[in-house]
Amino acid sequence: MDFGAFVRAHGGHGSLVVQPRMGFGDPLRMREGLIATKGADAATVGTITLDSFTRVGELASVEAALRDGSGLNGYPVVTYPPRVTERVLDGVRAPDFPVQVRHGSAVPGDIFTALRSTYLNATEGGPVSYCLPYGRTPLHDSVRNWERCTQDFARLRDMGVEPHLETFGGCMLGQLCPPSELVAISLVEALFFCQHGVRSVSLSYAQQTHPGQDREAIAALRRLCRELLPTDNWHVVVYAYMGVYPQTDAGAYLLLDEAAELAVDSGSERLIVKTVAESRRIPTIEENVAALESAARKARPGRVPPAADADAAPDLADSQTYQEARALVEAVLDLSSDIGSALRLAFARGLFDIPYCLHPDNHGRTRSYIDGDGRLRWAAVGGLPFGGLVRAGRTRDVSSSGLLADLSYVRRTFDERAAAAGGRLERAGPRHGDSDGGSPARWKNP
Repeated sequence: MDFGAFVRAHGGHGSLVVQPRMGFGDPLRMREGLIATKGADAATVGTITLDSFTRVGELASVEAALRDGSGLNGYPVVTYPPRVTERVLDGVRAPDFPVQVRHGSAVPGDIFTALRSTYLNATEGGPVSYCLPYGRTPLHDSVRNWERCTQDFARLRDMGVEPHLETFGGCMLGQLCPPSELVAISLVEALFFCQHGVRSVSLSYAQQTHPGQDREAIAALRRLCRELLPTDNWHVVVYAYMGVYPQTDAGAYLLLDEAAELAVDSGSERLIVKTVAESRRIPTIEENVAALESAARKARPGRVPPAADADAAPDLADSQTYQEARALVEAVLDLSSDIGSALRLAFARGLFDIPYCLHPDNHGRTRSYIDGDGRLRWAAVGGLPFGGLVRAGRTRDVSSSGLLADLSYVRRTFDERAAAAGGRLERAGPRHGDSDGGSPARWKNP
């Protein structure tokens, strides 16, 4: 099954495909997680998230952990023989349940080799988004690695399998990168994938601090996709907030509700959920299923959102976010017809510059802040090619205390909103696999 075609068939226009970020080192546990995801009362796709040792290529550490029984925080797809992964997937992966592998590597050669050996045809990442936030791999090396891996992955079509790549560009650092740059990086990484032979792509956007601004951002992303992508097989995936998460169950569900509403209202086709356990530990299978089902209840099939109709929502179609994102994309693409070279030059010249990112290839001259309305604004634009789009009067100093306050803004806001409503938890009624009505308690937004 073409992962992208499946999502487009079951998501969008008010419908929603939901997905966990789930990974276990034990093959039996990984299989149990996939089966539970498939059986959830929702339209779902499966996830195999890899462990952190595999991500950075420390395969000897993977082998030691497996030998000692010390446990891993994800599935070591490179270390396990293909037959083990095939048994994990046997009878679970199907035309009505595609599976995506998530990893986080700037040096993913061994990972892509393992995926091709078991015909796992959907994964994610990108030369920028899986490089700058995660380590010190030079951007030049990451671009070269991703060029080679994308080209090899595209050859799955020779075996009758359609490969799918999702750009992680809309999730840079998880928080405090203004939406226009998230949109621009997501779009340019998707163009990179297409240039190197992949025809089925998805573009990410992570929920930020203001629902209205997020809707502007996704409308801008969808418009740029229609204008610039050389393929029709694309969709948008929204991530529930990836920064400091609420500590209370009520606050966590309130935030997830907003993420699901954002995905539905913006016409996005897929949502990556987070659970009530995010601020404390790795979630259980049961907590993941509860989050999937909670988010799926926000779907309103058949609804055509304003973001999908530029004539109905001109304020979204030509917003400040769109204008900034378009300026960034055009400036980068003007650097070179080879998008990998354009990305390297863009960072070298400061045309892309991620706030608070410490990677050596990032200029580090941009800053952001959350304004009084909760919108994420530029505090300093460095060399970003905005011209007069961001007025000089908007720039401001960011103190260490201000930065810490902004980092905890979402946690504080949603926990306080939950407390103000009395922290009331209500039963949502019977769910799939819960015949006695004793489903896990969830937040009911007053």
